[in-house]
Amino acid sequence: MVMRTLWTPQALLPTGWARDVLLSIDAQGRFSAVQVAQPEASLAADVERLAGPVLPGLVNVHTHAFQRAMAGLSDGYSAERSDNFWTWREIMYRFLAALDPDDVEAIATWLYIELVRCGFTSVVEFHYLHHDASGQPYRDRCELSLRILRAAERAGIAITLLPVLYAHSGFGGAAPTPAQRRFIYDSDGYLRLLDDLHSRCQPGRFATPVRLGVAPHSLRAVTPAELAQVIAGISRLDPAAPIHIHAAEQPAEVQACRQTLGAPPVAWLLDHAPLDSRFCLIHATHMTPDECDRLAASGAVVGICPTTEANLGDGLFAAPRYLEAGGRIAIGTDSNVGVDPFAELRLIEYGQRLSQGRRSVLSLAGESVAGTLVRRVLAGGAQAAAQPTSLLAPGARADLLVLDGDSPDLQGRKGDALLDALVFSPVASPIRDVYVAGRHVVQAGQHAAAAAAKRGYLQTLSRLL
Repeated sequence: MVMRTLWTPQALLPTGWARDVLLSIDAQGRFSAVQVAQPEASLAADVERLAGPVLPGLVNVHTHAFQRAMAGLSDGYSAERSDNFWTWREIMYRFLAALDPDDVEAIATWLYIELVRCGFTSVVEFHYLHHDASGQPYRDRCELSLRILRAAERAGIAITLLPVLYAHSGFGGAAPTPAQRRFIYDSDGYLRLLDDLHSRCQPGRFATPVRLGVAPHSLRAVTPAELAQVIAGISRLDPAAPIHIHAAEQPAEVQACRQTLGAPPVAWLLDHAPLDSRFCLIHATHMTPDECDRLAASGAVVGICPTTEANLGDGLFAAPRYLEAGGRIAIGTDSNVGVDPFAELRLIEYGQRLSQGRRSVLSLAGESVAGTLVRRVLAGGAQAAAQPTSLLAPGARADLLVLDGDSPDLQGRKGDALLDALVFSPVASPIRDVYVAGRHVVQAGQHAAAAAAKRGYLQTLSRLL
């Protein structure tokens, strides 16, 4: 049964750009039909005319929601001139020690509203904050996971929840530090958490789409045996569930992995883990050329987080080689010092231009840079989230973005020229409306829950800061 029909002057379909497109949405929030060459003059009276071109909704494949409230707190003067990822991590540990469940929900709600207003219709939460400030489990071990799911529900964004197994402070099963006490689970406790969440994430339990996966944090935080337990545990519950892991983010991590496991992280995973389309490796910044080529052939996705990687001084992902080898990519906002998907794409390309001294580095297959990147992150994001999204086609979830047809930056632009304007224009992305599972979540740039969420977020900041 068709519940609503939308018309747009142009839309990005799997087959390319099309004119005068009708999008029919059923009662389950999925596209039931997509018809092209339907001129506006021929439309029935009950068809909703959209105010601009339409794109599929985007997926944010990697975020730690609570870190949104840290933005700007770790960027002051460093007298030692040795500030890096590891010193930033100590600031993060001190910050999270003060968070209570209400804070976690307030921060996540505000972040998710920001994300959906910028064009992310799905988010993948890499959720490793499990326990109270003393390191003890809450009465309900799912407490903070449920707060994240409620935040997504309030924001109207689809979510893939990845509870994190974080068992050790370093390679070789090193004991966790006191600062990590809110993260830590042994594998048995983690599998019990996973079972509980699986029963609570069934379809229809939340007003927004929810998917459950797993996130063994990294090879420094889980042993090979624990990694195998996590993969087996989620495969028992859902053989198609996504599996995400940090890998090769920092040179020190790569060196320690070589010393302990005999290979760098990506090579070790390729040789010892069943890497396939279920997997998303986050960052994968420091790979050898051989790792890059083998990972591209594996079917796994790499989750690139350009703004966070720049903020932390992580380095540049080997995007030209990886994409030319057919590798799959997606984007994430990680520590949430940036929340605009098109700014993330711009930084991927600009980083390559700065390092190589030339322009249009990532333009492939006759496409513009923006065309190359947008199409690939749409496909890679949906795969990494294991959600039926980012596609304007029958059967896909009705997640879509309506661009502002009156935006000066879009005037006279057709087809991929619209994507070029979105990625490389100097102002905020002109997203006018956002639909998630057929629900009109953002209308004319406004989100109905934004005012209340902002008040809650500001109250939380006042207490924390």
